[in-house]
Amino acid sequence: AEALASLRVDPNPSRIVVPFAAGGTSDILARVVADILSARLGTAYMVENRADAAGAFTAEIVAKAGPDGRTLLLGTLGTAVTNQYLQKYLPYDTTETFAPVALIGEMANVLVVHPDFPARTLPEFVDHCQRLGPHKVAYTSVGPGSAGHLAMEYLQDRAGIRLAHAARRPRARVHEEILAGQAPVAMDGLPACLKQIWSGQLRALAVSSANRWFAAPEIPTVAEQGFGAFDATQWWYVAVPAGTRRDLVARLSEEIVAGLRMRSAVARIRAVGVQERPGTSEDLFLHIAAENLKWKKVIASAGLVPQ
Repeated sequence: AEALASLRVDPNPSRIVVPFAAGGTSDILARVVADILSARLGTAYMVENRADAAGAFTAEIVAKAGPDGRTLLLGTLGTAVTNQYLQKYLPYDTTETFAPVALIGEMANVLVVHPDFPARTLPEFVDHCQRLGPHKVAYTSVGPGSAGHLAMEYLQDRAGIRLAHAARRPRARVHEEILAGQAPVAMDGLPACLKQIWSGQLRALAVSSANRWFAAPEIPTVAEQGFGAFDATQWWYVAVPAGTRRDLVARLSEEIVAGLRMRSAVARIRAVGVQERPGTSEDLFLHIAAENLKWKKVIASAGLVPQ
């Protein structure tokens, strides 16, 4: 309580550090959290954006901050789980450096093909790839280690197929190539593909989330098409430096989760194509542990090595 009292009267704003530039999905989610905390704790929270695609050095900034609850990380699947398996040097320990605060939300990936591709369902897609053989079908993603790339590696592992990966940056290039028929398949975040799916320029075969997606309930999941329990989403969370007092972590968690359940916050989150997923610090801890088991196996099976 004493620490929270000082937090309220301090004229200097607390901060939520984000490993992406302003204006993107992560930035918007951070601003939702900042507004929640500012309103519910009575002190100003600012969003500090860093141009750090993988999130490693942004996470380091938070790791080295004082454990006083005033510097928060708005992290992703990468900072919490997959970076440790994909990067040779990581300036933090994913399990020891941070205290989990709250789970924020998640975004489905979608498997899309050019309309001329000879498959209208995921089973037909798998059959086609199996008939052609390993690496005869290519797919694009926004880059190695991206949520779309890892979701596709997971799908290949589950389906017993092997495709060639052609990474493209920026995202616009992925869409340009598949819309032009230069690339037949892509796995990318669903919101970025919805307009082309609805217009018929792309054919959606499956979403990677455990359940059908709120913004496109007509697209079936991977799991319901016969490939077992499958869940491969991009997700966001909030953490603070390890050593932050437990009561302070609990209070931050409580306020964020309560705020995320408000209709105004839900509307802002869904407006950028993200499904709200308010989770406590314990929920986040368990989620990270489960995701670690899954993605460590997927990355090893795919033969991806740290770069």
